[in-house]
Amino acid sequence: MRELAPGVTAERLAELHDAEEHRFAREHPRSLELARAGRRHLLAGVPMHWMAKWPGGFPLFVAEARGSRFTDVDGHEYVDFCLGDTGAMSGHAPGPTLRAIAEQSARGITTMLPSQDALWVAEELTRRFGVDRWQFALTATDANRFSIRLARHVTGRPKVLVFNWCYHGTVDEAFATLESGAVVARRGNLGAPVPLAETTRVVEWNDVARLEEELAAADVALVLTEPALTNVGIVHPDPGFHDALRALTRETGTLLAIDETHTICCGPGGFTALHGLAPDIVTIGKPIAGGVPAAAYGFTAELADRIDASIELEDVDVGGVGGTLAANCLSLAAMRATLGEVLTDEAFARMIPLARRWTSGVEDAIAETGLPWQVTQLGCRAEYLFGPDRPRNGSEAHAVGNFALEHYMHLHALNRGILLTPFHNMALVSPATTEADVDRHTEVFREAVRELRLDT
Repeated sequence: MRELAPGVTAERLAELHDAEEHRFAREHPRSLELARAGRRHLLAGVPMHWMAKWPGGFPLFVAEARGSRFTDVDGHEYVDFCLGDTGAMSGHAPGPTLRAIAEQSARGITTMLPSQDALWVAEELTRRFGVDRWQFALTATDANRFSIRLARHVTGRPKVLVFNWCYHGTVDEAFATLESGAVVARRGNLGAPVPLAETTRVVEWNDVARLEEELAAADVALVLTEPALTNVGIVHPDPGFHDALRALTRETGTLLAIDETHTICCGPGGFTALHGLAPDIVTIGKPIAGGVPAAAYGFTAELADRIDASIELEDVDVGGVGGTLAANCLSLAAMRATLGEVLTDEAFARMIPLARRWTSGVEDAIAETGLPWQVTQLGCRAEYLFGPDRPRNGSEAHAVGNFALEHYMHLHALNRGILLTPFHNMALVSPATTEADVDRHTEVFREAVRELRLDT
């Protein structure tokens, strides 16, 4: 028999997946009906084409989501560990956020004028992340894109440096990888405007020597990075890596942006506050408004002064930074409520131990079956990978990925009332998640890996 992934044969996986796909279609007739109807007027039958990637042959259609659970249109309830791929990390429909949305909606949604909530949110973000001046956007993609433009503007340098297999939203410069040492477009990169080598330098995560070489050219305006990789599996920084990164960027006059969009899972101030990082820019999106589109990007006072001094008032609206709906009253009201009353210090004190419980349950099930897999935790986020060793960089994490096996694990879980992030094997804990939710995942995961090992 052919081994598809460590401990798993292709024949066994195909047999199990076929059975799960038939079960999914049988138990979700209304979602199937809606998916077929969607093909008439929606590209790929879905309102955003990533949604076509859910397992089962068609996506679930959601009727209602609240707390740590949602119900589909066929009446099935699910424990949600995807949480909108972090957009609903606050839990679905948190009460304080809902009240703020209702109250602000009655007073107006967008005016392209500031609201008082902007002052409160900016001060709170400074308290959490340590940088002094903030701007708001609608997505982390925009926050990252605007930060890149401003960094190029103030430094006069053309390039951005990212780490291999990173993800920073739909930012053109970040869809790059290394091929035989050369910077090339990643697989699936649609309509790249220019060859990626013209805009981007790429380094493997944790490779300080190569980082030093790439920055020595003095043409990099900005290093854009998560403080731990989370979009190719969780990859932690080596001890001392962030100290070296900060020292090298300062030595070479390169700005450093930390993208906390996923790593806010580490605590109220994300990885930045937990580990005392000192970036020039912090970007964040997804969870900070309880699911309402919102993002923020903040600067040190010194960098903010450089930006202020370099932009003429007449040109502030034509520089490629900002947007008509950015910083609207509704998103800021939602941010204030979510940061002030939902994603609080007390909430993280519950969430992180629950992620530890999730991790321990997966570890135990892996050990019981003897599968050469491993699981990693980062705050209230955790993920298992199909290999025995913890990866040190994005290439190592990517190498143990297996799309067919991921699809099966997700579909098996979905058929038993558990939703995981569709892009890899990541789980996220919300303030509404319970021990019973976590233990149900452990039960389902144990069943899945035992079935995979039946023929060995």
